[in-house]
Amino acid sequence: MIERIPLFPLGTVLLPGLLLPLEIFEERYRAMVRDLMDTPEGTRRRFGVVAIRHGREVGTDSRPTVHEVGCTADLRRIEPHPDGRFSVVTAGGTRFRLRKVDELSRPYLVAEVEFLDDPVGDATEAADLVPIVRTLLLSYVEKLASARAMEITLPDLPDDPKSLSYLVAASLIAETGERQALLAAPDAAARLRAERALLRRELGLLRRITAVAAPELTRIQPSPN
Repeated sequence: MIERIPLFPLGTVLLPGLLLPLEIFEERYRAMVRDLMDTPEGTRRRFGVVAIRHGREVGTDSRPTVHEVGCTADLRRIEPHPDGRFSVVTAGGTRFRLRKVDELSRPYLVAEVEFLDDPVGDATEAADLVPIVRTLLLSYVEKLASARAMEITLPDLPDDPKSLSYLVAASLIAETGERQALLAAPDAAARLRAERALLRRELGLLRRITAVAAPELTRIQPSPN
């Protein structure tokens, strides 16, 4: 399915199901929100988010270089401010691939996009990967919380391969390029396979960090209090 939608390049990767709050202060994107607010009742109010490869989000007239696979941001809440700004809450919707970008018809970018299917892939492989990735994610969160001396609470982990794959992608502390590769994965099985490797890598790093830090604790003098 091909559709024209407003385009918002960002320095982050939006994933299906992920909430994304935004402060809209640049005039071209204020115009985008106003146009979305003016759409007929019942029209789906959404724009496309694409992660930036090179360049900046704001403050420049030149268009940044962006990744070709992005995700729609469905508007959930719009709060206008007296100075013209908007506070919006969006949710990641459908993945898409850029086909053509129009820089002239509106103050903001408008893109012709092809919406992508979101298959499970090899169902047997995906089902086998779900318990492995769930266990790795729980270990990762536990180690991360311990390393940062903080509490991290995960929502209930889904059994559905597609939902789990996006939850893991959102939970991982990863470079933009790695998160982008997870978004662009052809199916849930491929995404889970990549996440298994990433989680194992990150767990190895966290174990080394905590192993190095532990001896340092013995050098701390006890408090007399």
